[in-house]
Parts: sequence; C-alpha cells; structure tokens
Amino acid sequence: MERKLHFLESFNAQGSDGAMYKVHGYEHMLRDESVADGREHWESTGEVEFRLADGERLEAHRDGSLRIARTGVQLTRAQVAAQANG
Repeated sequence: MERKLHFLESFNAQGSDGAMYKVHGYEHMLRDESVADGREHWESTGEVEFRLADGERLEAHRDGSLRIARTGVQLTRAQVAAQANG
C-alpha cells in the first residue's frame, strides 16, 4: 500500500535548552485502492508524527510532550501572546 504524510499544523516550541524550534505535525495516510473512480483516495491511519522544520523526527509522548531524540531536548508548545485591542 502506498503511504504519504499529510500536513496538519506547525507551531513554535520552547526547548529545555532555551532555544526556540519550529515544529510541524503530520498524519500518516494510506491510499485507498478500493475506490476505482479514476481519482486518488486517501484515508488517515490515525498515526500522527512531529518533526522539526529541518525534518528531524521528534518523540511524542502520551502527555503531549515532545522530545528531540538525538539530543534529549524537551519541547513545550510556545504560548501565543494575545493581541490587545486599541
């Protein structure tokens, strides 16, 4: 079966090393060949993965935390500052 990644989101994350990182989230998709209408049909596998902007994979934990496997740096989603009106 043919697989592909489907982009879901991107966000900034603060690393335990003090650096900021750009994170991209993707879902795994499988091509559904049971539909023969001449178009491609894809179904989500329910599997999600996260990578840094440079493509390096991240470990995702059940509690929602992320870690760079190679370095052990823990990542926390950066809070978006609310803009004040006027």
